[in-house]
Amino acid sequence: MPHNADTAIKVATSAGAIFGQVIFGYLADVLGRKKMYGVELMIIISTTLAQSLCGESNALSIIGVLIFYRVLMGIGVGGDYPLSAVITAEFASTKHRGGIIAAVFAMQGFGQLAASIVSIILVAIFKDALISVPSVASCSGDCIVAVDRMWRILIAFGGVPGWFALYYRLTIPETPRYTFDVLYDVEKASVDTQRYRYGKPGNTINAIEQAQTRRDMGKYQTPRPTVGEILRFYTTRSNAIKLFGTAFSWFFLDLAFYGLSFSSASLLSTMGFDKRDNLYVTLRSKALGHIVLICAGAIPGYWMTVFTIDRLGRKPIQIGGFAILTIIFCVLGFAWRGLTRVHLLILYVLAQFFFNFGPNATTFITPAEIFPTRVRSTGHGLSAGFGKLGAVIAQVFFAPMIKRGATHENPTPWIHGVMQIFALFMFLGCLTSLLVPESKGARLEALAGEAEDRYELQFRSQFYRRDTRSEGRSTTAALGMGERSWFNRAMDRGYKMNFGAEKARRW
Repeated sequence: MPHNADTAIKVATSAGAIFGQVIFGYLADVLGRKKMYGVELMIIISTTLAQSLCGESNALSIIGVLIFYRVLMGIGVGGDYPLSAVITAEFASTKHRGGIIAAVFAMQGFGQLAASIVSIILVAIFKDALISVPSVASCSGDCIVAVDRMWRILIAFGGVPGWFALYYRLTIPETPRYTFDVLYDVEKASVDTQRYRYGKPGNTINAIEQAQTRRDMGKYQTPRPTVGEILRFYTTRSNAIKLFGTAFSWFFLDLAFYGLSFSSASLLSTMGFDKRDNLYVTLRSKALGHIVLICAGAIPGYWMTVFTIDRLGRKPIQIGGFAILTIIFCVLGFAWRGLTRVHLLILYVLAQFFFNFGPNATTFITPAEIFPTRVRSTGHGLSAGFGKLGAVIAQVFFAPMIKRGATHENPTPWIHGVMQIFALFMFLGCLTSLLVPESKGARLEALAGEAEDRYELQFRSQFYRRDTRSEGRSTTAALGMGERSWFNRAMDRGYKMNFGAEKARRW
């Protein structure tokens, strides 16, 4: 495949993800998390299936068709970032919120592992057509048919888990925080939290009480978030600094995270997974090599974050990860010619570990916690979009750079220079991480800077059921907020609630 076509196919998904992250992030704030959650998954399922079924024609190249569908798939993949992170954050308890969001993110490690396992299975199924072919260049006839079927099955399989997840995404309730802060539907939010905690039986909406509450809340309700409101919020100095910290930390991370994949081929060779007896052995060895690399560095790093983030905090893990990665890339860049293959393997595994027990996880978590409910998803989408922009730059500019002046004896003459640049990016990531507030053990409302008396409204007790006090405690438990949150105070002490409305007088 021509280099330009190969690059375009790789970049297409990341480019589409930028649009998906920003668009779905904004729509989740305007239309609601529930309405958008599942839409992005349907895009992913349909586009993966379309890629596996596309073919060549006289009018259109299959490369062009693949690029088109991969851009669309990227939009769906990008949309999943803010939605999954924000929904998890708004449902999770304060005590375990970081670990729960990290666990959601860590699932991609098992996805990578599953893809490599499926690759090995497919190679084994089509062994008879591959084993007699000495190399890729010699593949023809039955070999081409077998390889064509293999990549189509592999891509189509990527959409299968989504089929099982789609039902749950489409039926998940709206997050109570969004229902309170944006929709102002007090009754529905109360019932949703109880259903989430205790199940459906007995937890139904009282239509009369809901209508009464909506009527009395109507004069305090503000419109749903608009582009102008979001721009005003994120151009305020304090909020702009937070967004700059989350966005550029993610940007610098992805520049190096995706750039490090350039050395995968040499590392597989280091580990002995470069056997070229025939095409079957070549493909099987590469798949096994990827499994080893994923299991040795990526997956342990993900789960170390899951188990420690709520004890160590987000900032120590992120800044510590960036600092260690700076050292690793300095060693790779300035001592490249003196490193043996074993040294490269150790450094690569360590880099993968500290990427994932470090900024690769925390940059996903923090933007879902530190912004207010009305603009939280947009903030996460903008941060993630900057990250994917870094991924595109890494694939477009740094991949060709390492091959500048390449020869048969030295196919990557500039790789040491690129590693030095990545070390600089990791150091800049340390600096931008200092702008991000620590969110360990803090309520989302406190992180968003919502003062207790800023948006205060007092309700009469008859607006709620006789067992409002017990419901308040149950609802608070369902939201996972054991501390004296604004919701708990509202239900247990005079029914004061923080809404996005102007401060009202006492009744």
